[in-house]
Formats: sequence, structure tokens, C-alpha cells
Amino acid sequence: MFRACSLVAHALAAGVRRVIPVAAVDEARALKQAHPDWLLVGERHARRLPGFDCGNSPTELLALRGLAGRTLVHTTHAGTQGLTAAAASAEVVLTGALVNAAATVRRVRALGLGEVTLIAMGHEARERCVEDDLCRELLGARLRGEVFDPVRIEPALRAAPAARKFFDPAADWAPEGDFVLCSALDVIDFAVQLRPQPEGFMALERVG
Repeated sequence: MFRACSLVAHALAAGVRRVIPVAAVDEARALKQAHPDWLLVGERHARRLPGFDCGNSPTELLALRGLAGRTLVHTTHAGTQGLTAAAASAEVVLTGALVNAAATVRRVRALGLGEVTLIAMGHEARERCVEDDLCRELLGARLRGEVFDPVRIEPALRAAPAARKFFDPAADWAPEGDFVLCSALDVIDFAVQLRPQPEGFMALERVG
């Protein structure tokens, strides 16, 4: 939720055509070299990678001009690792974030899936984190038809260890605007689904 899946939703809302999630930095660079008009977005240890068009920051991405119709190549320390791993075995893969939680739940219900697995990638895909656990709890409650009090969200996120960087002036790679963009609930009215592309790879697209 901080920040890969939120960034993808905001990118597609801003007119980006599709987002290609890749696990390896070298693979991301190779795609950019083959397609110079594609945008290269990503991070390791939360910081922008050298030569990339922007880091894993929705604030930074939305400041770029000419997003409409573009293809993004996206690699991160946790989020894209989980996506590429899930694509190997899951029938359907959706990304989930607070920003499009309601739309994601609607999409899951519309698909009529017999089993739904919610995967919270956590901090650098190694340990649990407050923000991803909170998002998973919200999605799970809504899928079960249970009440989830949204008043809990903002204070819990502000207290999360991963949120500290957004309020640290020295962390210019994690602007405070990212906290606002990632913690807003249900502000994007479409789900994001991983789908096969004509070129043979998988990409995230808006659905519903």
C-alpha cells in the first residue's frame, strides 16, 4: 500500500494505459531500452533507481507530463515481486489498495471466484507491516460483508513505522504527498487487474 499498488491505481487514473510489473531491475532496464517511449518507474529500499524516470512515488509520477496513453515499466522491492510470483499460479490477480478498495471488492464479487487469497507483501517482502495488514483487513471485512470502521485508518497509518519517511524533510524520495495519496479511501472507482498482453507479457490494467 506504501506505495506500489497505490501508485499503479493513481497512474491508471491519470490516463496511463498499462503498467508492466517486473521483478528484476535488469529486466526493467531492458524493456526501457527496447521501448524508449515507455516510462521506467521503481525503487529499491524505497529510493529511486539511477536512470529511472521516477521513483515509487505517486506524487512524483503525477507531476510528470504526458502520462495519457503511456506504458509504465514498474519494479519495486516488494509489490512487483509479489505480483510476478502470484501470476505464475493464480487464476486471476488483482492489486489492492485503500484508494480503490471498494472497486476491488466489486470486481472480486463480479468475477464469482470460488476462493480468494489476500496477500499482504509487507516490508520489502520480508516482514509484516501495519499498512498492508490494515488494507488486507479492510478488504477481507468488506468481502465478508462485515463492517470496517474507516475512522481507524488514518491514525493507524500515521503511527506506522513505514510512514515516518513521509514526514521526514530529509527523505526527499518520499514526499508527504505520498502519504495523502496512498491513505485516501475509495477515491478511485476502478479495480486493477493483471492481464496478458499481445506482446506476450502481463500488465496491470484498469477494469470495471
